[in-house]
Amino acid sequence: MAVDHSLELAKVSCDDDDGQIRTGTLWSCVAHIITAVIGSGVLSLAWSTSQLGWIGGPVALLCFAIITYVSAFLLADCYRSPDPIKGTRNRTYTDAVRLNLGKIHTWFCGLLQYLSFYGTSVAYVITTAASIRAIQKSNCYHRKGHDAPCAYGITKYMLLYGAVEIVVSQIPDLHNMEWLSVIAAIMSFTYSFIGFGLGLATVIENGMIKGSLTGVPAANTADKLWLAFQALGDIAFAYPYAIILLEIQDTLKSPPPENKTMKKASMLAIFITTFFYLCCGCFGYAAFGNDTPGNLLTGFGFYEPYWLVDLANACIVLHLVGGYQIYCQPVYAFFERWFTQKYPNSIFVNKFFTFKLPSLPPLKVNLFRICFRTAYVVSTTAVAIVFPYFNQVLGVLGALNFWPLAIYFPVEMYFVQRKVSPWTRKWIVLRTFSITCLCVTIIGLIGSIEGLLSAKFG
Repeated sequence: MAVDHSLELAKVSCDDDDGQIRTGTLWSCVAHIITAVIGSGVLSLAWSTSQLGWIGGPVALLCFAIITYVSAFLLADCYRSPDPIKGTRNRTYTDAVRLNLGKIHTWFCGLLQYLSFYGTSVAYVITTAASIRAIQKSNCYHRKGHDAPCAYGITKYMLLYGAVEIVVSQIPDLHNMEWLSVIAAIMSFTYSFIGFGLGLATVIENGMIKGSLTGVPAANTADKLWLAFQALGDIAFAYPYAIILLEIQDTLKSPPPENKTMKKASMLAIFITTFFYLCCGCFGYAAFGNDTPGNLLTGFGFYEPYWLVDLANACIVLHLVGGYQIYCQPVYAFFERWFTQKYPNSIFVNKFFTFKLPSLPPLKVNLFRICFRTAYVVSTTAVAIVFPYFNQVLGVLGALNFWPLAIYFPVEMYFVQRKVSPWTRKWIVLRTFSITCLCVTIIGLIGSIEGLLSAKFG
């Protein structure tokens, strides 16, 4: 994935045909997936469930889990082409689309994929800053009471998070991030457990399950539809990881074949993710009913125990430090590889300088890498400052990319890979599946755009 593989690889035996050492296992793959999936999206699921109600909310979560697994199952076979086990490696999503579907599809896919990477990074800046602010507010409410005017800005926390990501972005590539993904996955489990536990405790304390079959009432039917559509957009953001699946699969060693390991890892990761999503979404709604906050841990449905709320938000911050990198590293790799090919003789682009710090391994520094990655982080932070709207941003991102990246391209590439004939049973089933998901995507996108515009311009 990185530009400087040829400079960094030692003279050791490689485990495959392209000279890249791959050491990923089933469990490192599960960690990468969970780090990519259980992110800021889980915090909006209680609100989404409250908008859809006790029937629509859980059903939507389960349906999106099934859709995500089908998407991952189809896409895992596209890592190698034309044969899913012995074919040529497609190290990125766009590589697979280029080989199977052609140039026009590649441009469209690349545009959406990198827009999604960028947008997710923006969402992570918003979420992390909200969690840092929530820690301060939690301590303030504990000292001064729950009705105290504990107001804090969010911009300075975004700038602080951006500064941290500038440093962490110097990690060369996904192959060097297993440790960070493991830490991030542990953090995601921790704050998901805390959110679930606090919701359950609140339900027990209330002595009743709040909420209704139809969800939070609205002033009129149109407003209710907009909110329900936005809720679908939020759920769509929370689940799929198709845009990063092949990049994660490219870290796996073989044998066994990479597609088999990825399918097994996807099944495990989606099962774990769905359990936490149902727990957080349903118990959050059961605890607060019509007053369910947009962000379960920063919207202050929970005030006490304040130290546990602080711990949950601290775990969110640590998790999203790693989650941000999962979505940024493919962008870094693409542009660094392009500039290397475009300017092969440039010292600025290709020259690495080695620094030796006391008690640390040698550090290789590239000026272009530092400048480009810093500029990228700065830009995502700036956009987050302009649009600091948690639920609305998640909904737009989820709905915009759900159908094309998680459904359309995997289905079309599967047809090409497996040479599926038109009007056969498999063709009809997958086409119906794709069209249904397209309708859901359009609905979610309409509601989410309306919500974002309303939040920004009133």
